[in-house]
Amino acid sequence: MSMDILLALVNQFVTLDEAEAAFLESLIVSRPCKRNEVIAQSGKSSRYMVLVVSGFVMTYYTDTEGIDHVVQFAGSGWWTGDQNSPALYSTRALSDGEVILLPKAAQDVLMERHIKFERYFRHVFQHALMRMQARFTESHSTAEERYLSFRARYAAIEQHVPQKYIASYLGITPEFLSKIRKKLLRS
Repeated sequence: MSMDILLALVNQFVTLDEAEAAFLESLIVSRPCKRNEVIAQSGKSSRYMVLVVSGFVMTYYTDTEGIDHVVQFAGSGWWTGDQNSPALYSTRALSDGEVILLPKAAQDVLMERHIKFERYFRHVFQHALMRMQARFTESHSTAEERYLSFRARYAAIEQHVPQKYIASYLGITPEFLSKIRKKLLRS
């Protein structure tokens, strides 16, 4: 099943032949993850890109006071992780699920040997850049507008994520998020 999800994602942008698909499958590591499990740790060697097959994860950094700041949430079919080495961000499972780990070295080999994978990952990184630009633009909107945008983009995740992480992602306190939610319920 996990390979089916990966192939469906790749085939949105490029069509793999059987040999290319088999080569990709030979390089990935599919594994279950448990709620609150740290999949990748900041400060360690950045070894993998993470594709969520099922469940939800968050990528975040922890400041010097030990406070987690959420950079990204990811659900089924979303890539996440850190390409820095050592990693600046950690990735933690927010629910039980399954992930595919694509080792960084394997990703480099894929792109060197098969132009299709370079094309695919270019699309992935372009999408990520556009998402970060949109997030930057959203940071200049009101907290309520950011929350409504979050709900539209991450509707399925909200029930699985502690309020403190949603607030962190939005750049507000959990208490202020509660006020926004109450206001929206009344209207």
